[in-house]
Amino acid sequence: MEISENGFIFSDKKELLDIEAIHHYLSTESYWAKNIPFDTVKRSIENSLCFGIYKDGEQVGFARWVTDKATFAWLCDVYVKESYRGLGLSKKLMSFMIFHPDLQGLRRYQLATLDAHGLYEQFGFSVIENPDRQMGIVIPDIYTRTAE
Repeated sequence: MEISENGFIFSDKKELLDIEAIHHYLSTESYWAKNIPFDTVKRSIENSLCFGIYKDGEQVGFARWVTDKATFAWLCDVYVKESYRGLGLSKKLMSFMIFHPDLQGLRRYQLATLDAHGLYEQFGFSVIENPDRQMGIVIPDIYTRTAE
């Protein structure tokens, strides 16, 4: 799938992804994946449904869904480069992704966010009911610890 709007291309084609640019953003600018190793980013992309935003051949945004394409999808690693924020690109990316054929009819869509609740609420996301039923193993400093 691919659409073009106002000079930006939104695509699910993995061959267009600039993995080095994605790694750079995630490892240096994101709050959730500081110091993530390049090989980890590469492997995560290989095993996910990925989407990119491009302007004049430059990767300006990214998101990926960890999904079985049948029952569950976890949205993660969503970003738009700071110099391109405020143009509605995140909203357009969400619109593009949420209607992707591989993400239809799933039982659960989830994500975690520090500060973008308003964006995701526009697409039907809400605070999880019964969060006490959910569990996880979280290792928040894994990339920092392994980088040393």
